[in-house]
Amino acid sequence: MQGTVDGFSYGLVTPVAAYLMACLGGALGLRCTTRSLRHRNTFKAGWLALGATSIGTGIWTMHFIAMMGFSVEQAPISYDRPLTFASLGVAVGMVGVGIFIVGYRGATPLTLVTGGTITGLGIATMHYLGMAGMRLQGRIDYDTPTVALSVLIAVVAATTALWAAVSVHGFLASLGASLVMGLAVSGMHYTAMAAVNVHLHGAPVPGSGDTATSLLLPMLVGPAVFLLLAAVVVMFDPLLVLGDPDWQRPAARVVHRPGVPAPRRAPAYGEPANWSARPPSGRVARKGAHRGGHRSQDW
Repeated sequence: MQGTVDGFSYGLVTPVAAYLMACLGGALGLRCTTRSLRHRNTFKAGWLALGATSIGTGIWTMHFIAMMGFSVEQAPISYDRPLTFASLGVAVGMVGVGIFIVGYRGATPLTLVTGGTITGLGIATMHYLGMAGMRLQGRIDYDTPTVALSVLIAVVAATTALWAAVSVHGFLASLGASLVMGLAVSGMHYTAMAAVNVHLHGAPVPGSGDTATSLLLPMLVGPAVFLLLAAVVVMFDPLLVLGDPDWQRPAARVVHRPGVPAPRRAPAYGEPANWSARPPSGRVARKGAHRGGHRSQDW
């Protein structure tokens, strides 16, 4: 018997909430990856791991918030907890592989395609492993071309997200990239759900609309709290909020005029007070080129 499938049992509430969670996870992942690439000497691996966990958790949370609106009219739905949490581990792990490849190998076309493919396959695996954890009195079949399209969307979305992570640095640009990423991931989910066909076994059983929600909602609390805490960490990181401190920015070209003393910079933390009088050991002073003026020595 063919089951009557409804993917929007709560109207637009679940799609909008799922999209916002995907955007939140994407925004946090992009900002953390940007942080690790711009400041390579400050906990690079930690920021990449936080970014991967944020993206993976955001995608997983998006999927199961959307699944709260999925119902079969003739049968109640429940979920297997081990498989459900295993899909979270797959999402975080495979997204992490893709981000670490780009973070440590650079943003070459090969690394972007490799990392994007691994990340996209991880997103698709998370989705279908989560669907495998669904329990109902019936069998779920998939339309093969639609499944292939959903996997392709996942790979393209993941590759685009990795490109944005290494190419987009401004806050507003990162925000726009996260909105596009959330749209792509949500589109992948609902494309995959369009491939679902449910064949019921036996006589129809009166459905319980609250069963899936009552099972999924407690499992979503932990990942949602993690995303909020990660957002707090990112928001209060001074290098992400304020950018590079002045003493780390490249010095501007200064033109010295005859009779005017050269400007002096205050020594940074760890530098000797008379840093301009003696070069640091192990380095050779390089004299700037002379053309129309005098360039200060660069130690």
